[in-house]
Amino acid sequence: MLHEMEVTGLALDPSSNSPILILKSLDGERTLPIWIGLLEAASIAMALQKVEFARPMTHDLFKNFLDTMEVTLERIEVCDLKESTYFARIHFVTGSGGFSMDARPSDAIAMALRCKAKIFAEETVIVKSVSAAENGEPADQSEEGKKWAEYLEGLAPDEFGKYKM
Repeated sequence: MLHEMEVTGLALDPSSNSPILILKSLDGERTLPIWIGLLEAASIAMALQKVEFARPMTHDLFKNFLDTMEVTLERIEVCDLKESTYFARIHFVTGSGGFSMDARPSDAIAMALRCKAKIFAEETVIVKSVSAAENGEPADQSEEGKKWAEYLEGLAPDEFGKYKM
């Protein structure tokens, strides 16, 4: 069963210093936290704040491409959670039909916000996420992960919290 969701904010996981995208069902009964990368969090925050740049960033560029090709991003679905990794599908509509593509939820949501498309999550993902949250997310111990963790530690706590809706 699919639940329509909305982005209610971005937060920072205090244990791993990873950004967390918070989705909440429109009926207010279900919440889905998704750990995402810093760049994706920045892209989502820019879309939420309606920040525009002189030249398009990656998600803006893809939206411009869709507009040029007359393809509509209809909806996205957070459709699975396996081994602490979330999966999503982006559903498109064209003049001759439709198609869908696999995507990271953070990219799919960044696109949905720009295209004003609906965001959905599978019930099974919401249920699985409760277990994942209780067990904690492993911190990225790679050099790149440590670099981002250091960067995030230097941010003020309200840097992500100011985007709550």
